[in-house]
Amino acid sequence: MNAAPAAPSVARLALKVSPKASRDALIGWRGEVLKVAVTAAPERGKANAAVMRLLAAATGLPRSVISLLHGAASPDKTLLFSGIDDAQLRRAIDRALGDR
Repeated sequence: MNAAPAAPSVARLALKVSPKASRDALIGWRGEVLKVAVTAAPERGKANAAVMRLLAAATGLPRSVISLLHGAASPDKTLLFSGIDDAQLRRAIDRALGDR
């Protein structure tokens, strides 16, 4: 009898984004929500793209594993990360926050 293949890992991350900031930065956790600042303006997806680039660089994950689930036109966003679980993502972000 063959075991069913394991479901792919997917992590969700709730964000509060501050666009048009003076620098791109992970600010810190506010409960279960990560506060992020980006210099990009919130127009034509520029801030969303900047957020995903920042998180890819901070966590060491490829940009291709990150997608926007909710909040395209809102400062409150939910991102999906494929190939990583919630605990692994939290550790990667905590490491990035500790490197400041």
